Amino acid sequence: MNSNAASYEAAPGVAPKEMVKIQHLKLNDGNEIPMVGYGAGTAHYKSDASSLLDKSLVATFVMALKAGYHHLDAAEAYGNEAEVGAAIKEAGISRDQLYITTKVSGIQVQDTEESFAVSLRKLGVEYVDQYLIHAPFFADGSEAALQAKWADLEAIQASGRAKTIGVSNFGKRDLETILKTAKVVPAINQIEFHPYLQHGDLLAWHKEKGIATSAYAPLTAVTKASPGPLDDTYAKLARKYGVTPGEIALRWVIDLGVVVLTTSTKEDRLRAYQKVGKFKLTPKECETISEIGKEKNFRGFWNVKFAHDDFS
Repeated sequence: MNSNAASYEAAPGVAPKEMVKIQHLKLNDGNEIPMVGYGAGTAHYKSDASSLLDKSLVATFVMALKAGYHHLDAAEAYGNEAEVGAAIKEAGISRDQLYITTKVSGIQVQDTEESFAVSLRKLGVEYVDQYLIHAPFFADGSEAALQAKWADLEAIQASGRAKTIGVSNFGKRDLETILKTAKVVPAINQIEFHPYLQHGDLLAWHKEKGIATSAYAPLTAVTKASPGPLDDTYAKLARKYGVTPGEIALRWVIDLGVVVLTTSTKEDRLRAYQKVGKFKLTPKECETISEIGKEKNFRGFWNVKFAHDDFS
């Protein structure tokens, strides 16, 4: 099992003249996932349950695809899988050039196979590259319910309709529950991750078990949680590398070997984020960000479900 980040062409601390392509992360099932993805959640949630397509959302997703974001992170709960599917069709990018993730609801108790079939239909694809349990909260503390849901995902993977299976918003206890009966070790755990929410030793534990980590809300220390203790450090490093604090925030996640998911409705901003392929932070710079980040605790999502940084 290999949950380490692939190597890069750029030397630490050096910004080359040419763009360095962000590499893929090899997962424990042998599949590879692009290190940078576009999140279809957050500002793109569709609360209207009607079957009418939101054309503005479709246009946004097409823009992201054409800007080079071929790793799309969707979910049943976002309500916009149909818009993602329409964008994929409109963008005209071949299926083998795309990496598509979607998730089954982590709140409601429902038929996994039925939900998955609906997701495939809305996305307009025959398979997804990654299928996740969105959160463990549907189980309401029941180990049997979590284990049964994971068995459902194992069956879907065995059918060939999901290349990789994993979880999202799971803590160590939830993962340990699954591992008691799992035939397949989860390939990835997608969590809110940034310097102000580092989850103790969870990432190290993931690595020990061969489970990769994917980060949503990686810009939180620059956006929602600013002002904060990292502001000056981000600014200093941004000047050094000729980028923005946001690109420093993304690069820190990547340099830790974590898949990063970001989003925006602005094409120029999305293209600017691709500057993360131009440089690497030095190990010392990564360590400094990590240490300063521990001075503040901030969670932007699922606050009613988690107490501070409790992912034990």
